[in-house]
Amino acid sequence: MLSVKWRGYRQAAWVGQGLLTIAVIFAAVQGNWWNVVTLGGFLIASLVFVIQEDRLPTLFDFLFVLAALLNAAGWVWGLFGMPGLYDEIVHAFTTFAITLAVSFLVYQRMLTIFRQHTVLYLLTIASFGIAIGALWEITEWSAGKILSTQIIGSLNDTIIDLVMDTLGAIVAAFVSLWALQEWTNRDRNSVNQHNNLRRANEHNRH
Repeated sequence: MLSVKWRGYRQAAWVGQGLLTIAVIFAAVQGNWWNVVTLGGFLIASLVFVIQEDRLPTLFDFLFVLAALLNAAGWVWGLFGMPGLYDEIVHAFTTFAITLAVSFLVYQRMLTIFRQHTVLYLLTIASFGIAIGALWEITEWSAGKILSTQIIGSLNDTIIDLVMDTLGAIVAAFVSLWALQEWTNRDRNSVNQHNNLRRANEHNRH
């Protein structure tokens, strides 16, 4: 089973960064400036996550860039307006990916404490993701008013989006807990190896 710190995830994330840059250029050629701004925001945000190095699991980098690419495909080729579940799936996956990356950074200094309180950890991360989904819906509504264009559909569509955001946040909470356990186990093993090596060196000197 691949580690959450597998270097291949970061390499794939950099490839995704290149594809996302192409999507921004394509949207600019189309003259769709809302797409340019939105995709540019995803490009900058994902770049910030990718260059975090050891502060964030490489798996989270890759998932965030993948979410950005799914959004890019939806906006550039109009997939959100087509029949099917593309919009709902992307909503859930985007909230999932953002929740994983952002919450891990925000709560990083408290993660080892949270590990001892599993239910609290799951509730905290899930609530964080649900809040992100709600803020995104508010942003879409505000952008529609400012730009005088229809970005969100009916109230029913908004509620469905919030439901999918909630599902994405809940899944993110469990994946984050799994990643945290591997992350802290890795750090503990590293410390144990360092201590064992130090004791062995001290023993050899005596």
